[in-house]
Amino acid sequence: MGNLHSVQTSFKRLGQPLVQVRHPRDLEACDALILPGVGAFDPAMEKLHSTGLVQHLRSWHDNKRPLLGICLGLQLLFERSDEGSIEGLGLFEGEVQRLPDQQGERIPHMGWGQLRPQQPCPLLVEGETQPWVYFVHSYAAVPNKTADLAATVSFGQGEATAMVWSDRTGACQFHPEKSAKAGARLLKQWIGWLQSGAQLPQ
Repeated sequence: MGNLHSVQTSFKRLGQPLVQVRHPRDLEACDALILPGVGAFDPAMEKLHSTGLVQHLRSWHDNKRPLLGICLGLQLLFERSDEGSIEGLGLFEGEVQRLPDQQGERIPHMGWGQLRPQQPCPLLVEGETQPWVYFVHSYAAVPNKTADLAATVSFGQGEATAMVWSDRTGACQFHPEKSAKAGARLLKQWIGWLQSGAQLPQ
């Protein structure tokens, strides 16, 4: 669904090569999942349905196993999107809305933005200056639960969702694989969190 190669390359550089999941049986070899993606909501959900992965992803989340969404992968975790008509995975309550028109802002929102932490999450180090990361998107998630909102980014006169997190499922609206050293560090944080035992079934 778009940015798979660049995500694979980023993890390989960190010493963590990825296995591509094409069929539900491939999940048996996985300790954690990454759901990347660029493009449109409906075609991405159609792809997940065609590979038989939708219910397996929901079960993975329900069983509290680690999952990280990236860009469109974040949006797919929600119940629905203004961009399409197909139901999302529904791992987070809420919807994805088109970014509002704002004076001085262009849509799609493209460029670097500094993360503004809202809740603790494994990717962010508390007490440190938060990183600048790279965004390319026209839609943003609106979580129903404040506790699910891990970080925001400035957009016009307001803010847009940059990260969500609940239990062992989280996601970034930005592209860590395109965010230079800052992005690599965030991915390294996630790997370290997994290695500390987060990948073990509860």
